[in-house]
Amino acid sequence: MAVANEPSDYGMDKLNSEIFSLLESKFLFGYQNNNTNISPAVTPTWQDSSSPFTTDASSGGRIRILSIDAGGATEGLLAAASLALLESSLQHITSDTCVRIPDFFDLAAGSGVGGVLVSLIFARDTAASRPLLSAAQVLRIFSKYHRSIIHGSSSKKGGIFRKIFGGRKNKKTQPSDCVFRRLFGDDLTLKDTVKPVLIPCYDLATGAPFVFSRADAMETTSYDFRIREVCAATMGMKEAENVKSVDGRTRISAASVDGGVAMGNPASTAITHVLNNKIEFPFANDVQDLFLVSIGNGEAGGSAHHPENNTPSHAGIVKIAGDGVSDMIDQAVGMAFGQSRANNYIRIQGREPKPFSNSNLRESKDESSSDQLLGVAEEMLAQKNIESVLFQGKKLSEKTNGEKLDWAAVELVKENDRRKKSPHPIVVFKENSPRRDSSSSSSPISSSLNSSP
Repeated sequence: MAVANEPSDYGMDKLNSEIFSLLESKFLFGYQNNNTNISPAVTPTWQDSSSPFTTDASSGGRIRILSIDAGGATEGLLAAASLALLESSLQHITSDTCVRIPDFFDLAAGSGVGGVLVSLIFARDTAASRPLLSAAQVLRIFSKYHRSIIHGSSSKKGGIFRKIFGGRKNKKTQPSDCVFRRLFGDDLTLKDTVKPVLIPCYDLATGAPFVFSRADAMETTSYDFRIREVCAATMGMKEAENVKSVDGRTRISAASVDGGVAMGNPASTAITHVLNNKIEFPFANDVQDLFLVSIGNGEAGGSAHHPENNTPSHAGIVKIAGDGVSDMIDQAVGMAFGQSRANNYIRIQGREPKPFSNSNLRESKDESSSDQLLGVAEEMLAQKNIESVLFQGKKLSEKTNGEKLDWAAVELVKENDRRKKSPHPIVVFKENSPRRDSSSSSSPISSSLNSSP
């Protein structure tokens, strides 16, 4: 989904129009009115119920979307822990330890640190045409390299994450570019993901968001980018000052502005992409045809915003605004699903426990701080799940976040079973042609993890 090559104002207006024509025009007014005027961009293609191509959630199956927020109180560790728990549940239900997260999702969207997680989870082992890493391996890797990914930019001032969360430059910290190069190598590109992905960044050259998309990469090499550079761009690292497509025709300048600033919660973008992409998702006509798992990274406690003098810092204000936007998207998406929200939409979000509600933990570059943040993430999984209802506040669920993920695993397995019985494919993906030398494109870190469970 390329939006950055448009003029600045037009690109932003077009993106907003696409999102809110779906979330506002169609659903906010007259949701149950069959005569509601629907934006032409999302008008159902097949409306004849007698057509053999007509599908609904109970027969043909739903399009399964994974969305991961940027930043948050745990800086990505809540999402990483959630994915590990979800994959473990999927393996338990199917009695198959080889199943992976991408086996049960049709598209993944991630912003900022969420984009890095999506890249790790959905990167393809080109030699085996399977996901390169398990969610458990990603959690271990992310915990190990967490400080380098968040604070390891080689720039003097650092990216937006350092500006928001603070911390002084540590010369011993491995630059993020080296981390991403070690994780993904030089050859893995957007085409080398097992399923479609959407990863936003903010292009300073055009002053508009740009969304890295596997669908666009499959159409032309002018929108195919190296995954390590995609991660640097969505994190706003110095290395993203001049990101070029594989053929060099498309250039983006995403240094210093994290993708989460432009699109902290990419769930609405993912929905818009699916409902308008009739090539890959021909039967996705409405949100009832979707199953969305949206994972946040924790809301910071009050003292994290103004710990001492009760006055928010500039960083605290940015953080408050980011949390507010993500929460607004959550409520709008919940409203869009309407009566099907309980069965088609799950949101995982936690509140930072009071003992950890301070910025010192996030500012620290000590390895033990990552372990502490992981402990915070695990505690958030044990918290009661909160459901947002637009104009009605928030509802405390009887289930914890962890139990909600277990429920989502059951639903995802059911969707797989539905597809096996479906007379036609629910999704139509273009497959990337295999490389002549598959060994050259394998991630350098994959060989050391082959023995890991």
